[in-house]
Amino acid sequence: MVGRKNERDLLNSIVRESSPSLVAIYGRRRVGKTYLIREHFKNQFTFYHTGIANVSLEIQLDNFYNNLKNHYKFKLKNPENWFEAFELLQIVISKSKAKKRIVFIDEMPWMDTPRSNFIQAFEYFWNAWASRQNHLTVIVCGSATMYLENKLFSNTKGLHNRVSHKIKLSPFTLSEVKEFLEFKKINYTPYQILKMYMCVGGIPYYLNAFKRGWSVEQNVDALFFDPNGLLYNEFHHLYTSLFSNAERHIEIIKAIAAKRKGLTREEITKKISISNGGTLSKIIDELEMSDFIKQYYPYGKKSRTSLYQLTDLFSLFYLNYIHKKNISKGSWLSQLDNPSYRAWLGYSFELVALLHVDKVKAALGISGIKTDVCSWVSTNKSEKAQIDILIDRRDDIINIIELKFSVDKYPITKKYEEELRSKMALFKRETKTKKVLHLTFISTYGLKENTYYHTAYNQFSMDILFL
Repeated sequence: MVGRKNERDLLNSIVRESSPSLVAIYGRRRVGKTYLIREHFKNQFTFYHTGIANVSLEIQLDNFYNNLKNHYKFKLKNPENWFEAFELLQIVISKSKAKKRIVFIDEMPWMDTPRSNFIQAFEYFWNAWASRQNHLTVIVCGSATMYLENKLFSNTKGLHNRVSHKIKLSPFTLSEVKEFLEFKKINYTPYQILKMYMCVGGIPYYLNAFKRGWSVEQNVDALFFDPNGLLYNEFHHLYTSLFSNAERHIEIIKAIAAKRKGLTREEITKKISISNGGTLSKIIDELEMSDFIKQYYPYGKKSRTSLYQLTDLFSLFYLNYIHKKNISKGSWLSQLDNPSYRAWLGYSFELVALLHVDKVKAALGISGIKTDVCSWVSTNKSEKAQIDILIDRRDDIINIIELKFSVDKYPITKKYEEELRSKMALFKRETKTKKVLHLTFISTYGLKENTYYHTAYNQFSMDILFL
């Protein structure tokens, strides 16, 4: 197994516990939740079950019953409801002779069909029996993150505080992608891995589809632009599989994606005609918990002016190049000299850096210092300026982050140097900050040494993002 070291270490420690454990694994679709549990535990499961999407209670119960029979060859009565089904599971677990009994219920949200009393039956199973079995670990999993949040994590009734371990599975980092490709014997440079990451993010399912011997561009063209490609229709499937009434979620994603710095709640309501109330809050929470968007604050602003920015690189790529476009096989390969392609590379590179800001802080030697990561836009109508990423440090320094995606070392020209100094002076005037400003450059291959090279207080190549 590649990556997931922290998660695997935690799973190992859980299994070593002599007390009962209820573990919840969550994260967006295709991030590798099932694969992690299945591969980590191999054939150690006392019982392993997967819910079925969009089927009736009767079919869910039949599926559960048949799975019980497949695990243990003894006569069982067909359950008529979930209370009876979990009674049978109790029997199956009791008959196991394993020292540690591991039960894995995958895609749990799909099993909780309307008026099925599934969660009540699971609650009774856990409280009345399972929570007293010292060598039992029950693992539940689901891509519908808000379901787990509402039914398990924030449950105020019988399952209140019953989840002993929550494991959120996030997309791979760049270093994990590099490790994954090495495992698959795909030989890409960091520059190529970066371009790959900009298209599909760190989603293992998407990464696994890349073919050895093909360039990044060939793979992207085959996956996205060929009507038979794996990711040709993935965008719609992704959102509809995670959220009920997903069209609203998609509308919000499209609106946020259209503005580089993101949108406030008020701006979202104006863009898609939705009231600034509970429904919007629920959708935003679902998107944020599933790693599609991120909330952050402009420098010096209050929480009501917080911005929501699209952080799912797959969605950004799809909306830029696939959505409502007349595409066909070979379309991507013809884009590579297009100005819009270069603009997308620049913005995506900034987003990758934002997702790896902990690596940036490590390179700056400030991992242990309290910081706020913000953006800033000038309010000066005659002098437009903005800073997409700044790191406001407790030690009275602000790192102004400049990012440049280029095919070679990036040269700071005289004109660009003047623009940078002007922007930093404007930031000082408007914010009235007393902190010292450190201009920090991150570019693909670092800065080219010239007369203006020392404008940057710190400069790094993309390599720091792979640490």
